[in-house]
Amino acid sequence: MRVRRPIVAIDGPAGAGKSTVAGELARTLSFLRIDTGALYRAVALCAHRVACDVGDSLAVGALAHDLVQQGALQLATAPSAPGNCAVFLRGEDVSLAIREPSVSQAASVVSSHASVRTALLTLQRDLGSRGGVVLEGRDIGTVVFPDADVKFFVTASVATRAQRRFDELQARGVDSSYKQTLREVEDRDYADSHRSVAPLVPAADAEVVDTSTMSIDEVVAHLAARVRQSMKP
Repeated sequence: MRVRRPIVAIDGPAGAGKSTVAGELARTLSFLRIDTGALYRAVALCAHRVACDVGDSLAVGALAHDLVQQGALQLATAPSAPGNCAVFLRGEDVSLAIREPSVSQAASVVSSHASVRTALLTLQRDLGSRGGVVLEGRDIGTVVFPDADVKFFVTASVATRAQRRFDELQARGVDSSYKQTLREVEDRDYADSHRSVAPLVPAADAEVVDTSTMSIDEVVAHLAARVRQSMKP
């Protein structure tokens, strides 16, 4: 009997290592990785390009709706790196552009709008509905897939997350400072956890995994073991 491959939900705050962990976990399990946060980042990037105020819920909600209806937002497995998620906006690969600090901050505002979340919800559910997927974001286990087969809330101390983010920006040649990065992570935490729509909280049935003192390999091995256990008949 063929065992249905599960839906794996990974939530957590900025800089917790969700993207790296989700990518490695998907590669290890031969699952498809879906970075839902990248969709909000792509909407934020598009809003910037068309001079749409990200604070205007009606305008940015309409923009998100149009992008979904036009099929202008797409996620795909990066051909050169299995487990990585490439993001396309109107056919353009914007995987790097959406990681700029200014886009990250704008994405936090964009994701606070109910109109945007509604526009992207169906798209996210369609992407993951067949199972055999690892979805990462901030409300996967609570809103997008509340019935996901396996749920994790990946986190780390604020200082650890800020250092990881700073190192990532430095490696990409982005001009920043640790102090500025720490402030941005703290601001993002506050915005994500205090928004009125789908605030960042662990799902009641999610396993909280603190990665502050764990290597990526250790985290992935732990999560993979849990997922494989869930697949046993």
